Amino acid sequence: MKKILLVTLLISCSAMAFSQSKMACCAKPSATKQFAMLAADKKFVMAHPLPLKYHFQSDIGKAITYNTADGKTAGAFFFKAKKPTNNYLLVVHEWWGLNDWVKKESEKLYNDLGNVNLIDVDLYEGKVATTREDAGKFMQTVKDDRAQAIIKGAIAYAGPNARIATIGWCFGGGWSLQSSLLAGKQAIGCVMYYGMPEQDVNKLKNLNCDVLGNFASKDGWINPKVVAQFEENMKTAGKKVTVHEYEADHGFANPSNPIYNSQATTEAYNYTLAFLKPRLK
Repeated sequence: MKKILLVTLLISCSAMAFSQSKMACCAKPSATKQFAMLAADKKFVMAHPLPLKYHFQSDIGKAITYNTADGKTAGAFFFKAKKPTNNYLLVVHEWWGLNDWVKKESEKLYNDLGNVNLIDVDLYEGKVATTREDAGKFMQTVKDDRAQAIIKGAIAYAGPNARIATIGWCFGGGWSLQSSLLAGKQAIGCVMYYGMPEQDVNKLKNLNCDVLGNFASKDGWINPKVVAQFEENMKTAGKKVTVHEYEADHGFANPSNPIYNSQATTEAYNYTLAFLKPRLK
């Protein structure tokens, strides 16, 4: 009798373990993980031409270090407002990392938006890619928990009274939306450039700000179908999103990218300023 009970118990435990394992393996990956997984797609990798040489040295921005939510530290590039203000813009880099183009674009935003503090967060923690292989490797090794801790640390650095807008491109486009979700009631606006949208409607219900999406109709991954689903999900969540789609490829806004589209970039940037300026007054 004891043997029968023991066998029954072993079978039950095995069945439970198999069921839990199956659930874990079949669980849908997060939006950020879905985008990172694209690094295993050769077509996606090859859709990122090697960046042209691009050098920029800022005279106003400076490197900073701050504490992160997981008890560690992180580095960032910081542009301090000319006058004291609680307005902040968090900037998240492309899949290449926090390179000179991101810093130059950040300085341009800093100057064009007026009196605002700007933080370039660094989810690659000092690593900058110059090859597709490194970019894919760096993107895949970003862990959601650590990335969230870095972003929460930047939010804490801004302070509890900070009014926080976010912006990002490609890899950073998806993390811009995640940053606004992490900012909670402090979030005042989110700009996404061809990044992976959050697909969980319940998470989107917690978003405290409007979203501006600048997408590329020729993008083979964050394509018009994905964008349309995002619009539908935002509507279901009771949130506002304004979408602009351009006859351009993924990565069109970076002038160091050989597929750079100046017309689309200018239009998207003007929409971005029009969206952010009234929110960062």
